[in-house]
Formats: sequence, C-alpha cells, structure tokens
Amino acid sequence: MRIISIDPGYERLGIAVLEKERGQKETLLFSECFKTSAKLPHNGRLALIGDRIKEIIKKYKPEALATEKLFFSGNQKTAMLVAEARGVILYTGSSSDLKIFEYTPNEVKIAITGYGRSEKRQMIDMVKKLIVVNSKTNSDDEFDAIAIGLTHFAIQR
Repeated sequence: MRIISIDPGYERLGIAVLEKERGQKETLLFSECFKTSAKLPHNGRLALIGDRIKEIIKKYKPEALATEKLFFSGNQKTAMLVAEARGVILYTGSSSDLKIFEYTPNEVKIAITGYGRSEKRQMIDMVKKLIVVNSKTNSDDEFDAIAIGLTHFAIQR
C-alpha cells in the first residue's frame, strides 16, 4: 500500500509518501517541507498547497491520505489558517479518490514512541530508527509527516 501523509500547516507543511508491501518494512519514497510565501495573498497560498498535493498524488499514485487532526491551544488566527489549509488537503485527497485517515497528535506520539507526551526530539529520533530517511531531511514538519504515515501503517495492520 502506498500513502501520502501530511502534517497540516499554512506557512509550512510536511508531506511524505510511504509504501509498505505485505510482510515488508515501510519505505519512504518522498518527503519535503512545502512552504508558502507570506507575500502571497491568502487564497494564493491555499491554491499552492492544493496544487502541490495534486502534483505529488499524480506522480506517486497513493491509495490513501493520512493527516493529523488539528489541536490548538494558542493563537486562534493561526488555528483558522491551518484549518483552512487542512480543508484544502482533505478536499484534494477526496477529489483524487483517496481514502482519508486522520490521527490525533497523541495517537501519532503513542504509535511512534509508545508515549503520548513525547517531545519533538524523541519523535524525530524514533522516526530515524523506524525508517530510512534522506540525509537532507531536517524539518520538523517533514518528520511529522513521516511519523503520521508510520502511524497509519501501524494502526491499519
């Protein structure tokens, strides 16, 4: 099975494509931290997010999309922007006939580290132990997207 997994964001979002064949270990086919410029109008940034996801779906042909459910305890303005970007992500996946799966941050942390209150560094260290990542992979957002994909495979066994 091949999936696209996305750590939702507005300015930056992590995108990864992972594959897992029956009885095999997960393989990372692609990952990036996709950025939108603050100089662009709001609708232009949302369009870029949708267009980039469409490009990756077209190239890698995943069967499903896994993303993180939103959890915000702080800035409402940021929460709204990320929620709108997340809407674009869900729409793009749905309109590409992908099965959609959503996981809470707590589910991702438990699946990756076994502990729901893991720190970012612990998550990154465990992702590196669970799957081979590109040496250029250094963005938290990118690691989060990979972690979401690994969570999907762990939960969907």
